[in-house]
Amino acid sequence: MNFQNDQLTELTTDIFAAAGCDGDEASSVAGHLIGANLVGHDSHGAIRIPSYVQWLQDGKVFANQSMDIVTENDVLAVVDGQFGLGQSIGEQATQLGIDKSSTHGVSVIALRNSGHLGRIGDWAEMAAEADRLSLHFVNTSGAGMLVAPFGGIDRRLSANPFAAGVPTGNGTPLILDMSACTIAEGKIRVALNKGVPVPDGCIIDATGSPTNDPAAFYSEPGSILPIAGHKGSGLSMIIEMLAGALTGSSCTNPEKSWRVVNGMLSIFIDRSFFSSDDAFIPEVTRFIEFVKSSRTIDENGEILMPGEIEQRVRNHRLEHGIDLDDTTWNQICETCRLLDVKHNFATSDG
Repeated sequence: MNFQNDQLTELTTDIFAAAGCDGDEASSVAGHLIGANLVGHDSHGAIRIPSYVQWLQDGKVFANQSMDIVTENDVLAVVDGQFGLGQSIGEQATQLGIDKSSTHGVSVIALRNSGHLGRIGDWAEMAAEADRLSLHFVNTSGAGMLVAPFGGIDRRLSANPFAAGVPTGNGTPLILDMSACTIAEGKIRVALNKGVPVPDGCIIDATGSPTNDPAAFYSEPGSILPIAGHKGSGLSMIIEMLAGALTGSSCTNPEKSWRVVNGMLSIFIDRSFFSSDDAFIPEVTRFIEFVKSSRTIDENGEILMPGEIEQRVRNHRLEHGIDLDDTTWNQICETCRLLDVKHNFATSDG
């Protein structure tokens, strides 16, 4: 089924308002969720609506939370998300980092005890819009134990997302948004809902055998593999130390597996303290053009920059709408029935 962005965003806003969020938070959560669909990250989009609402009802996350500043100085802050919805808490933490970087050119924000932070690229984009370079390291201390270490079978690591953003001066920043594992859990859920296989080399079943069956990941359960073998496994360990141990949110811990809790360490850089636009922007532009000038293996191939695919998908889906599979849509409709949220906007196939 195909939906227009504004209609799906409006419905999502109504859902979270009915679930107990105030107007600003409901709008923020909806904007980030459907924004993820817009850029092609369906794993972090509307498919999350039923889970988020269920977590709210079960007391695993709380609506309308403000982060608590545990300690701070001019350059850094340790903040507690109070188990609030991650889209709201993430905005608060990112804005604090942007503001603090104005003082000495750099800031570090250690966020603990946040609800699911969604698409981490959102925070790099938010920083880039404020003309900041940024780095973001994320772990899940509880229910996000999804990934087997290199050479192992059992789940021991988070997906460990990592995002970075660089403003380019032309309104289209470089945004690297990735995980230290081969596939996001949400993409496995999308595959399950669509009834399609997971790509090769992404997951193993409970015996350690490679599988393409998304059901095997959930029912046995299986594990996601780290990217690039031992390199991805090592990267996960470092991200766990930064986002889990250092923030105080804790590293992946089966004793906390009853709720999804994100920790995030973010670094913000105000480039005006380092160089002027006359130095930074021309060099960024020159290097991007140089990299793009490489001959391509495919005759009609193209060298793409980090975030460029997302920008193109966004433009396409703004014009042509967002596709949701029937299973995901039916789950959202069931959530609407539970919350007595009415919807009557039109949908079209394809």
